[in-house]
Amino acid sequence: MTVVYEDNHIIVVNKAASEIVQGDKTGDIPLSDTVKAYLKEKYQKPGNVFVGVTHRLDRPVSGLVVFAKTSKALSRLNDMFRVGDVHKVYWAIVKNEPKQLEGELVHWLVRNEKQNKSYAYDREVKDAKKAILKYRMIGKSDNYTLLEVELMTGRHHQIRCQLAKMGCPIKGDLKYGSPRSNLDGSICLHARRISFVHPVSRLPIELEAPLPEGNLWKTFEK
Repeated sequence: MTVVYEDNHIIVVNKAASEIVQGDKTGDIPLSDTVKAYLKEKYQKPGNVFVGVTHRLDRPVSGLVVFAKTSKALSRLNDMFRVGDVHKVYWAIVKNEPKQLEGELVHWLVRNEKQNKSYAYDREVKDAKKAILKYRMIGKSDNYTLLEVELMTGRHHQIRCQLAKMGCPIKGDLKYGSPRSNLDGSICLHARRISFVHPVSRLPIELEAPLPEGNLWKTFEK
């Protein structure tokens, strides 16, 4: 975990691919607890430290995560995420080059809780939620393509599912059709940039996360 931004009301960190944002059945220490411990030590706080989870990133995904340090910031950020006032841009390394170098993907996603997986359909089906994203190709290596993805909606596994449906599964994402996993268990999806109006000061915030370690990401950093 690396702190990218912090003030009295919010803290934004760069999550490593192996970390979970919130506690789950694995019992592993979540990022929210790591942030609490960091704040407790930094400010020598007695008792409990308030850290509110405003959104999540899948465990194998890296990048920017916003936490609230006050209840006022938490409730406002929750509202902002719900109505789409937080602008998120992801970088994804995929094996196949898309037929069109940029475009908008619109699908209907159905989540299967047992499999912890979403399925994309071209038309509305029972229990489906509409999913929209924009993508453009911004880099190419000998074997891989780098896509920049802008989320218009926030659905379960949305980017992973929609890119796979387009024929461009994310590198390392076995669940959505990548032929091989990455050695560290990550998938090559990174929450690169986030922008929003600060929930308390109302000033514009724009942040960018450094890319993960690894030769493939370094190829595209140039």
